[in-house]
Amino acid sequence: MEALDALHNRVSHARLGEPAPSAEQLDGLFRAALRAPDHGQLRPWRFLTVEGDARARLGELFARALQAQQPDAAPEALDKARAMPLRAPTLVVAVARLQEHPKVPEIEQWLAAGCAAYGIIEAAYAQGLGAMWRTGAMAFDPFVREGLGLAANERIVGFIYLGTPIGELRRPTPLDPAAFVSAWQG
Repeated sequence: MEALDALHNRVSHARLGEPAPSAEQLDGLFRAALRAPDHGQLRPWRFLTVEGDARARLGELFARALQAQQPDAAPEALDKARAMPLRAPTLVVAVARLQEHPKVPEIEQWLAAGCAAYGIIEAAYAQGLGAMWRTGAMAFDPFVREGLGLAANERIVGFIYLGTPIGELRRPTPLDPAAFVSAWQG
């Protein structure tokens, strides 16, 4: 696939099934992520893969986090939290590793980690995989961060769901760059 075609036509795909990305495909995704812009070459990112039975264990972690937030959570809400990681055969947890640096503020590191996550999404599309980037409350929950083994300086950028697209890929809505670009005249 041509690079500009991937950039112009990538869409998120929520319905994902087997087969999961192969080890070779995952390697390609991570190689793309590592090319993200990175002021200071801090490499302020890392990734956790969640596959197989680990998805159910992540769902249990989500349910426990929800119960800690809402002790009276309905059983249906807990079941929904448990099912979230089961929506795709592979999940990648994109993590920002924030470091103190005199020239690279945390926001730049967050953005670099976000670009790395986007690289995974683009590389997935270019390989014919389906991908969906999700955040939501679990991405910001300290209980979830702890359960995933994140260090005090690490934050979840997002959960990237990967698999084989089920159904037709939707066509992206055409956008006119002129609606988003203007010249600054000073």
